[in-house]
Amino acid sequence: MSESEGDTPDPDAPAGSDETETDALLFGVWETDDIAYADPSTKRYINVTPIAHTMGRHASKQFQKSEISVVERLINRLMQTEENTGKKQQAMRIVRDAFELVHEGTDENPVQVLVTAVENAAPREETVRLKYGGISVPQAVDVAPQRRVDQALKFLAEGTYRGSYKTPTSAAEALANQLMGAADYDVGTYAINQKEEAERVAAAAR
Repeated sequence: MSESEGDTPDPDAPAGSDETETDALLFGVWETDDIAYADPSTKRYINVTPIAHTMGRHASKQFQKSEISVVERLINRLMQTEENTGKKQQAMRIVRDAFELVHEGTDENPVQVLVTAVENAAPREETVRLKYGGISVPQAVDVAPQRRVDQALKFLAEGTYRGSYKTPTSAAEALANQLMGAADYDVGTYAINQKEEAERVAAAAR
C-alpha cells in the first residue's frame, strides 16, 4: 500500500521546517513575514522573528545580539532603567500593549512600524574626540550599521521613559507615540530629534 499524498514529505522544504513554525505569530497576533526594509545597510542587523523572549540565549556572545529579534532587543532596552531592571514580563506587556495602540492608530502591522521607526531613528553620523597635543578636537565619523540600530533602540527607549515618567501617559502609550512618530519621521519625536541632533553636530565637525 503506497503512502498517501498528504504523508509524502516535500523535497523542496528546508531541513527541519515545520508548518507550525511558519504559522507562528508574535504575541500570538502579529505576522513577522513580508516585512519591508527601506535601508539596506541596517537590514542585516534588524532581525524579525515571532519569538519575544529567548531566555538570554545570546547573552554571552557579544556580536550575536543582532540574531535576536528587534522586538526582544527593544524589550531589553526598556528594562535598562532603575525602575524596570530585570522586569522582563512587565516590559513585554508594555511592548504588547503599545503594539495594539500602534495598530489602532495606523491600521498597520506594528512590527513593520517598529522596523521603519528603527531605520528612521538610526543616525548616520556622529562625533568622536581626537586629541592633538593635549587639545581635544571633535571629528565626524560614519556610524557602523550595527551601532546605528543600537542607537535607534536606545533613543526609542529613552523617549518612552521621558514620555511616561511622572506623567499621566502610560509607558505603552509613550512607546506607541515614539514608534508612530519615528515611523512618520516626526522631528518632534524624541528619537528623531536625537538622531537629527547627532547628525547636526557631526556636520559641524566635518
